[in-house]
Amino acid sequence: MTSPSALATADLSQERTGGHQRAWAWYDWANSAYVTTTGTVLIAPYLTAIARTAACPDLLPGETCSTPLRVLGIPVAAGSLAPYTITLATVVSALVLLFVGAVADRTSRPTWLLGGFAWVGAAAAMGMFFLTGANWQLGVVLIVVANLCLGASTVVYDALLVRVAHPDERDRVSSRGWALGYLGGGLLLALNLGLLQLAGPLGLDEATAVRISLLSAGVWWAVFTLIPVRGLRRLRGTTAPPVERGAGVLGGTLVQLRTTFRELRGYPVTLTFLVAYLFYNDGIQTVIASASLYGTEELGFAASQMIVTILVVQFVAFGGALLFGRLAARVGAWRVVLAGIGLWTGVVGFAFFVPTGAFGLWLVCAVGIGIVLGGTQALSRSMYSQLVPRGRESEFFSLYQAMERGTSWLGTLTFGLVYQLGGSYRLAIVSVVIFFALGGLVLSRVDMRRGIREAGNEQPRVV
Repeated sequence: MTSPSALATADLSQERTGGHQRAWAWYDWANSAYVTTTGTVLIAPYLTAIARTAACPDLLPGETCSTPLRVLGIPVAAGSLAPYTITLATVVSALVLLFVGAVADRTSRPTWLLGGFAWVGAAAAMGMFFLTGANWQLGVVLIVVANLCLGASTVVYDALLVRVAHPDERDRVSSRGWALGYLGGGLLLALNLGLLQLAGPLGLDEATAVRISLLSAGVWWAVFTLIPVRGLRRLRGTTAPPVERGAGVLGGTLVQLRTTFRELRGYPVTLTFLVAYLFYNDGIQTVIASASLYGTEELGFAASQMIVTILVVQFVAFGGALLFGRLAARVGAWRVVLAGIGLWTGVVGFAFFVPTGAFGLWLVCAVGIGIVLGGTQALSRSMYSQLVPRGRESEFFSLYQAMERGTSWLGTLTFGLVYQLGGSYRLAIVSVVIFFALGGLVLSRVDMRRGIREAGNEQPRVV
C-alpha cells in the first residue's frame, strides 16, 4: 500500500511548474477586488449610513445620531455596527475554518472546493447591491457569509502554495501573488472611483453608484476564480493522512482535528509563529477594516477621497510586495517581516496625529501602509508554509486562518469599544499599536531553521 508521504511527494516535479504558479496567483487577483472595493473602502461607511438611517430616520445633515440600534435587545451605536459585524464574521470563521482545512485535505479535487467557496462568497458580495434604505440586517448577513467564504477559500488556496512552489521559491511566488492581488484590486477600485465621480452626469445618486461598485466586486471575484480552478484542475488531494475506515469525511475530519491539536504541541516553533501572527496580523486586519471608517468619520474625507487613498495603497503595495520578496531572498523573510512590523507601528502612530481634513498627510500614511502591507502578509504566508508538516497543508493552514480569526476579533472589537466608550476614532486607531508590539516581540523568538527541521521539511537556502 502506498504511504501518505509517498503520495505527497510523488508528482511534485509535475506540480511545481511555472504554469501552475501563475494559475495559482490569479486567485489573489480574483478575491482582492472584494477585499479592496467592498471590505476596505465601501461597505463599512455604507453600512454605517444605513444603520444611522434605521436608528435616526429623521436625522438632518450635520447632526449626530445618539439613538442606538437594538440588536437582540442590546444597544449598539450605529457607528459601531460595522466593526462589530466584522467581529462577528471573524468569530464565526474561527469556528468553521478548522473543519474546512481537514475536509480539504480529503477531497479529491481541492480546486473545486476552492471554487465552490469562492463562488458562494461572490454571490453574497453581489447581493450587497440590494442593500437599501434601513435594511442593515441584510448587510450584516451578507458580510458574514462573504467573509466566511473568503476565509474558507483562502485556506485551500494557501495550502496549494506548498504543492506548486519549491521551498526556495515560496517567498517569490507568494509575494507575486500578493502583488498581483493588489494590482487587480486597485484596477477595479480605479474603475469604481470613476463611476462615483461620474455618478451625477450618468444620472446616478451616490448610494446607487456605491451599490453598483459592490456588485462589480462580486462579479470580478466570481469570473476570475475560473482561472485558478481551471489551471489547477489536475491537482488531486492525495496528501491527507489516513483515518479509520468507515469514519467518512465528517467523522474523519473530527478525528483528525483532535489529532492535529494534540500534535501541534510537538511543533513548538510552528505554534510560536502562529501566536506571533495572531497578534501582528490582528493589527493589520484592524487597520484594513477600519481605515475607511477612520478617514470618513474622524478626518472628514469624502468617499471619493477614500478611494483615492486605497488606490495609493494598492499600487504602492504592488511594488512593496515585490520589494519585500526580493529583500527576503537576500536577508530572509523573518528579518524582513520583523522590520515590517516596526514600520506598521510607526504608520499607525503617524495616523493618530493627522489633522482633520489634511488629505496630503493622510496620503503619506497610505504610502507607508502600501510599502509594508503586501510584503508582511505575503512573507508570513510563505514562512508558515515552511513550518507545516508534509501532507497536512490544508489542515494546518486552516489553523492559520482559524486561529487568526480566533483572536482577530479582538482588534475590531477593541476599535469598536474604544469608540463607543471614548467617542473618538483617534483613540480607537492608536489602540491597535499594542497588537503590533506583542506580535513583533513573539516573532523575535521564532527559530525558523529549527521549526522547518521539526516539521520534516526541506531547508531553504535563506529564511
